[in-house]
Amino acid sequence: MNAYSNMAMGALLSTVFVLMSVSIASEGLFHSKAPEKPGFAIVAEEAPSAGGEAAAPAAVPIAQLLAKADATAGAAVFKKCQACHSGEKGGPNKVGPDLWDIVNRPIAGHAGFSYSAALKDFSKGGSVVWDFEHLNHFLAAPKAYVAGTAMGFAGVKKDDERANLIAYLRSLADSPAPLPTP
Repeated sequence: MNAYSNMAMGALLSTVFVLMSVSIASEGLFHSKAPEKPGFAIVAEEAPSAGGEAAAPAAVPIAQLLAKADATAGAAVFKKCQACHSGEKGGPNKVGPDLWDIVNRPIAGHAGFSYSAALKDFSKGGSVVWDFEHLNHFLAAPKAYVAGTAMGFAGVKKDDERANLIAYLRSLADSPAPLPTP
C-alpha cells in the first residue's frame, strides 16, 4: 500500500473510533430508563375475518331507543363526528361526506364524495338507504358492520348516546324522517 492509502484508512478508522466513543459516552450520560407502565394503551377492535355485515345484534331495538332519545344531547355526541363530517345544509365534504339529510339517503349516495369500495358494495348500487337500523349498527361499530370501510372511527358503544346521535342526525333535515314505532 502507498502512503495515501494508509492515511485514508487511518482517518477512516480514527473517525469510526471517535464516533463510537462519543456514542458510548453519551449513552452513559443520557441513559433513560423504560417507564414502569405505558402512558396509555391503544385498544383496537379487529374486523371480522368473514367480512360483510357481521356486527353484534343490538340488545335494545332502535325504535325503543329513539322513543326516549334527546337530539340536544345528540348534538354534543356529534362533536366527535365534526372532525370528519359537516352537518350543515350544503356543507362541505371533509374526510367524510356532509351528513345533512342523512336519514333515508342512499348509502354511498352523497354527490361529490368518493366512497370506499366496501361501502359502494354494501349499498348495492344505491338501493340500500341509511335507515335507522343501518345507522344504529354502523355507528355502533363501522368496521364490523361494513368490513373494509375507510371510516376509522371506533364507534359509539353506548346505546343511549348512539340513539341521541341518530336523533340529532334525524333533525339535520328540512323535513325530518318520521320516527319508527317502538
